[in-house]
Amino acid sequence: MIRIANAQGFWGDSLEAPLEQLRGGPIDYLTLDYLAEVTMSILQKQYSRDPQAGYARDFPQMIERAAKDIVERGVKVVANAGGVNPETCGEAVAAALARAGYKGRLKIGVVTGDNILPRLDGLLARGVELRNLDTGEPLSTVRSRVRSANVYLGAFPIAEALDQGARIVVTGRCSDVALSLGPAIHEFQWARDEWDKLAAGVVGGHVIECGAQATGGNCQVDWETMPDFAGIGYPILEAEPDGRCAITKHAGTGGRVTVAGVTEQLVYEIGDPRAYITPDVIADFTSLQIEQAGPDRVRLWGMRGRPATDFYKVSISYSAGFKAVGTLTYGWPDAYKKAKMADQILRTRLERLGLQFDAISSEYVGANACHGEALSGEPSPDLAEVTWRVGVRGQDAAAIERFTRELAPLALNGPPVVTYPSGGKPKVEEVVAYWPALIPKNEVAATVKVAVKVA
Repeated sequence: MIRIANAQGFWGDSLEAPLEQLRGGPIDYLTLDYLAEVTMSILQKQYSRDPQAGYARDFPQMIERAAKDIVERGVKVVANAGGVNPETCGEAVAAALARAGYKGRLKIGVVTGDNILPRLDGLLARGVELRNLDTGEPLSTVRSRVRSANVYLGAFPIAEALDQGARIVVTGRCSDVALSLGPAIHEFQWARDEWDKLAAGVVGGHVIECGAQATGGNCQVDWETMPDFAGIGYPILEAEPDGRCAITKHAGTGGRVTVAGVTEQLVYEIGDPRAYITPDVIADFTSLQIEQAGPDRVRLWGMRGRPATDFYKVSISYSAGFKAVGTLTYGWPDAYKKAKMADQILRTRLERLGLQFDAISSEYVGANACHGEALSGEPSPDLAEVTWRVGVRGQDAAAIERFTRELAPLALNGPPVVTYPSGGKPKVEEVVAYWPALIPKNEVAATVKVAVKVA
């Protein structure tokens, strides 16, 4: 049995969670999931400005803080912090270890091959169309606006790095579950066609991939009685060689591990539960069994898997114009009516100026903004305050900029009892859109490099 502790569910998650996972009790692996689809486009933009950037800078900083624990406790670390620049991230990790006094002590594995941005034109020329999975359009229709293109690699390159003795593995884009499935493949020597075991690894990895979401965070069930939310523990996957697993957390930490909470995470972002497609296996989530096996411990078994497809999924981002969002807050009496009138005034002024937008959207925070009037009816006239949030999106950056200049005047030439936000004039920002596609696996080759890097 191995214990895999996850300490990051996204880039921006708790900075203390990795240290708490390392110091809270025995673990064999620490995993950190930094990458979301939009994160890749951000990192690609950083890399285009600075060839030494393009990775999650939090990760080397964490390694420096945790180096003593990692080395002395014998923990292996797996993270997709490499973003679009895994090799530079690996070098930054080596430098962090050196600063902490552990220069050259650990082998660092770097997995590359997911970034196909430099290869796009060649792929399109050979007839690999990378059609949008939602619309069917070929990528050629937006090629000039593409910002990033990364393949979701699987778990076997991670396992290969561990097989070669890596104590810290840095990857670019891979499937979220690969971070914990890779260690299981390495430890138990699962074969590429042991579909049920691989599916079990996918299920366990999926439960812990979003961090504290598996231990009571963002959980609808009994959230008001959650023990010590402020000190919530992050999840630990206990994986067995035959595929059985359990979800738990360190003793004495906040939150709770229950069947209800684990089930919420199981159905999170999976699509068809009968066919959760990953690079390594298709997992049938309806086949698994789940039970409470003690306080803060949930056991899972019986997972079934089917052969993987011949394709990798590709996460592509592209520029889709510009946007700006601003707010004004209106106070009692008739706060909602004032906000609605301000919206009408702004729209009329924008129309008279001849400004064209792809979309303009308004929300009234405090007056059921999430669901709108259709669900709740007209908000109460006794509302103390309502924040009007208005945004525009379009292809003309100059038109978006003019919108930002039309919001502030409403503080004096619009409805009364209004507060202009301290953030000032809204900013014009680039809109980054998501383009999901498939690529044949024979078009992609992962590369694994393992070495003792001397910073």
